[in-house]
Amino acid sequence: MDITNAVALVTGANRGLGRHLAAELLRRGAKKVYAGVRNPSSVDLAGVVPLRLDITDPAEVEAAARAASDTTLLINNAGVSTHAGLAKGDLADIRLEMETHYFGSLAVTRAFAPVIEANGGGAVLNVLSLLSWAHYPSYGGYSAAKAAAWAMTNVVRQELAPAGIDVTALHVGYMDTDMAGYVDPADKVDPAWVAGLALDGVEARAAEVLVDDKTRNVRAALSGGLDLLYPSVPAGS
Repeated sequence: MDITNAVALVTGANRGLGRHLAAELLRRGAKKVYAGVRNPSSVDLAGVVPLRLDITDPAEVEAAARAASDTTLLINNAGVSTHAGLAKGDLADIRLEMETHYFGSLAVTRAFAPVIEANGGGAVLNVLSLLSWAHYPSYGGYSAAKAAAWAMTNVVRQELAPAGIDVTALHVGYMDTDMAGYVDPADKVDPAWVAGLALDGVEARAAEVLVDDKTRNVRAALSGGLDLLYPSVPAGS
């Protein structure tokens, strides 16, 4: 994937990692960058093309695919974090997490895959999380949705390969964005740096990009017992 020849769509590009991804695409010389957002007036990054897109609205997804018919790189970044637990959390919040991270990203991928194929192939980058693999009560809805999105990513990577479309998964822990404003700065990484690593991965046709040590450690722990991820849970629980 040559970023300098790419026409990219970044969902959730008005803030956080999405804005940094759009900025990095421009810095690398992308032909065009669509900023897919629910409110186009919220886009303040010069050089991008604002595009109305609520990824949970099927009509807006289809309209975006028609409007951005020259897209060759799709970045599924839009997300939400409600901190809903699964046993007692608000079911509406849990549904919102799943509708956004799983069904929303899948809907956008399904709408844009034929577009990218028609334009000669390209790539999809799905922004996931270390919480795709490690699941905790304070992120119950988020973890379940990101785990589903990871499974979706692994499947569509295989399904879209014959169409000349690479699919890269970005896994990362806390970033210094509004969504993690409550987190100790020492535990967060720079989203601008993450954006650069993510696009490096896309250009290298990497299946996964593991950004930080915490993410790499969690990924490695998947081959061990559950006690490696959940040491506070008594054996036999």
